[in-house]
Amino acid sequence: MTSYAQDPGAPDPSYLSFWRERHLCTLTTPRPDGSPHLVPVGVTYDPEARLARVIASRTSAKVRHVLAAGEGGAAVAVCQVAGPRWATLEGRAHVRDEPERVAEAVRRYAERYERTPSPNPERVVIEISLTGAMGRF
Repeated sequence: MTSYAQDPGAPDPSYLSFWRERHLCTLTTPRPDGSPHLVPVGVTYDPEARLARVIASRTSAKVRHVLAAGEGGAAVAVCQVAGPRWATLEGRAHVRDEPERVAEAVRRYAERYERTPSPNPERVVIEISLTGAMGRF
């Protein structure tokens, strides 16, 4: 097993392969009081764009926390674990509601998780501009 920091835009092939496996992940966002809010989510990783994406309902706490951080976005992390293997992506999150961005996030989710999510008129995407990556895989 390898354990070290990764370039989120040019990860090791085994790191990227781990992110393409079907795993439930977690997203950690900061609450307005600074405490962490951790929830299970599906995550897709796009190293070429240096983005991780999480689809969500615009009324969810995770979306409210990212929006509360303001224009600069929220410092967040997503993580997945499978036995002794784990991987984390870190960056600045912004909520996007443009139909083409939401559709791309849904497409990537369906590809990774092998199921298309139910329609949701309140769906948005949390896009995380990646600044760091690490793991043991």
